[in-house]
Amino acid sequence: MASKADRVPANVPGHWYVDSTCIACAVCTGDAPANFAMTDDGSSAYVFKQPSGPELAQAATAMGDCPVQAIGNDA
Repeated sequence: MASKADRVPANVPGHWYVDSTCIACAVCTGDAPANFAMTDDGSSAYVFKQPSGPELAQAATAMGDCPVQAIGNDA
């Protein structure tokens, strides 16, 4: 389960985030490319835009598919 205390600094403010347990597999960027991206150095994913509307389903899929449960949603 993701920890909001360990959020990756690149995340934009909001309920959705990626934490430091991310292994940079890029599954989330494939599932929800409108919301997740990889850091410039490729070390982690992060939320660059908080999901809304139909994007919420894609973000939820990304959360479920994350192999290390690094995606959190505090909504």
